[in-house]
Amino acid sequence: MAIAFFDLDKTLLAVNSGSLWIRRELALGHITRVQAMRATLWLARYHMGFVPMQDALVQAMSHLQGTDEQPIRERTIRFYEELVRPQYRPGALRAVEEHRAAGDRLVLLTSSSGYMAELVARDLTLDAVLCNRLEVDAAGVYTGRPLGEVCFGDGKRSYAQAYASQAGVSLSACAFYTDSYSDLPVMEVVGRPVAVHPDRRLRREALRRGWPVVDWGSPAGARAVVLDFPSQ
Repeated sequence: MAIAFFDLDKTLLAVNSGSLWIRRELALGHITRVQAMRATLWLARYHMGFVPMQDALVQAMSHLQGTDEQPIRERTIRFYEELVRPQYRPGALRAVEEHRAAGDRLVLLTSSSGYMAELVARDLTLDAVLCNRLEVDAAGVYTGRPLGEVCFGDGKRSYAQAYASQAGVSLSACAFYTDSYSDLPVMEVVGRPVAVHPDRRLRREALRRGWPVVDWGSPAGARAVVLDFPSQ
């Protein structure tokens, strides 16, 4: 038995669900234009290499302090069903089924929230989810803190190592599929790192190291969904 770890945004999906979530929350009036611009700026600065995404994730979580969990959980379900579910890459679904047929464990390893990740795992019938989860108090209100280590960069590697160890599987027997250079810490420790539609930095690194670079395609209509998304 081996383990196949999959990143979510721009890997299994053809889109970045975080960016879509910000736009949807703005359109529905759940966040202000200033909050949306601030979140978008953090994402842009991260992609340009100016700030670590861990800081952005922790800051985003802190802004939820005092907010009820249930409405966000419910909005995430509607968001997933309306905008995210149609965005799976065709090649991603084939890869999942190939690993399933081989008897491998299928694990989602993502910086997305547990709400989103669990929906993906349910639809794709995955074996486990390793992701970011938010601490909630006894009254169902966010404390503003992450539950456990932030699942990003070195944190993702820690989650993968812990899961593999618990399963009794060597990381050398594991595969990891991702689009992002930020996932380099995981790619360096698995036996089969695969770059899926990689960003510029990861493509360069994958070519240098001889890692596979694959194209999993885009779902029909994906571009129209993104461009037609309402904004203010």
